[in-house]
Amino acid sequence: MKVLSVVGNRPQFIKSGPLSVALREAGVEEVVLHTGQHYDRELSDVFFEELGLAEPVHRLEAHTRDVDSMLPGIVDALERERPDAAVVFGDTNSTLAGTRAARQAGASLAHVEAGMRSGDMTMPEEHTRIEVDSIADLLLCPDERSRGILEAEGVSGTIAVVGDVMADACFTFAPVARERSDVLDRLALQAGTYVVATIHRDANVVEPRLGRIVAGLDAIEEPVIFPAHPRTRDALPSQGLSLECVRLVEPLSYLDFAALASQARVIVTDSGGLQKEAYWYGVACVTARPSTEWVDTVEQGANTLVDDDPERLVAAVAAARPLPADRPALYGDGRAAPKIAEALCTLLDQ
Repeated sequence: MKVLSVVGNRPQFIKSGPLSVALREAGVEEVVLHTGQHYDRELSDVFFEELGLAEPVHRLEAHTRDVDSMLPGIVDALERERPDAAVVFGDTNSTLAGTRAARQAGASLAHVEAGMRSGDMTMPEEHTRIEVDSIADLLLCPDERSRGILEAEGVSGTIAVVGDVMADACFTFAPVARERSDVLDRLALQAGTYVVATIHRDANVVEPRLGRIVAGLDAIEEPVIFPAHPRTRDALPSQGLSLECVRLVEPLSYLDFAALASQARVIVTDSGGLQKEAYWYGVACVTARPSTEWVDTVEQGANTLVDDDPERLVAAVAAARPLPADRPALYGDGRAAPKIAEALCTLLDQ
C-alpha cells in the first residue's frame, strides 16, 4: 500500500510528521512531495531536519503559490508513483493543487482537516475547503462539528472523525521545545511577559489592513515579538510601513517558535493553525480576522476576533488572561495520526 503526501507550507510539515510515523507503523509506504510553496529555508527545509520528517522524494522547487504552476509536477509524480491514494492537508494552494492533480490523474484522495468552515466566502481558503471536500474520497475531520458540516453539504466521500493531527505534533514537541530551545535567552525574554505576533494572510499584508494591524501591534504596552513571514517582511517596506515598538525577527525554526509561542502571555495571529496551538498551549489568542474556522476556540473564550481594528486589538491583548487548566479538550486527544492511518487502510482495502 502506498500514499503520496502533498505538503508545501509550515502547518503541513507539522501535520505530516506524526502521520508519517503512523503510516510507517501501519506498514504503508509514504512518498512525500514538497510543492515549494514555502521556499524560505526557515519555513521549509529546517522542518524536515528538526522534526525528523522523511525527505521529500519529489521537490517541485516551484517557489510560487500559483496553483496552475504546481499542477503539472504533482500530476507527473502521481503518474510515476501510482499511489493508492494522495493525501492533502488543510486549505492552502498546495492543498488545492494536490486535489486537482489527484482528480486529473485518477487517484483516490484523502483530505486531512476536512469540514472546516469559517463562513467567510471572501477568503480564498474557504473556497479551497469546499472544493477539496467535494472531491475527496476520504474526509478526515477534527471534530463532530466538521462532520455535521460535511453531511449538510452532501459530500460523496467517506467521513471519519479522527481529531486534529496538529495536536499530535503539539503535544509531542512543545515540551521538547521548551527544554531544548534557548530562544527566550537569545531574545532576552521571560516567560509570560511578552506577546508573539504572526501576520501573513494575503488580505492582511496589503493596505489598508496591514497598516491598521501594524498600528495596533505598535500600541501594545509590552514587548511584541514578530517572527515575520517572508511575504509580510517584504510587504512592510514596500507599503511604506515601519514598526516602531515591535521587534521584527527572522522566521524561527519549529522548536524555537514552539518554545516562544507556548510561553507567551498572548498570541496575535491570522493563522488558523496557531489559533489551535495557542489553545493547546493554554495561551490566550487574539485573531486579526473577521471570522475563523476554529469556532470552538472563540466559544470557549480563548480566542478573540478583532479583524483589523487597532483599538480592539490593543484592548483584547490587555484583557487577555491565561487559559484555565481544566479547559475542555478540543480537536481530539493527540492520537489523530494512527486513526488517519487506520481510516486510510480501511478505505484502500475496499
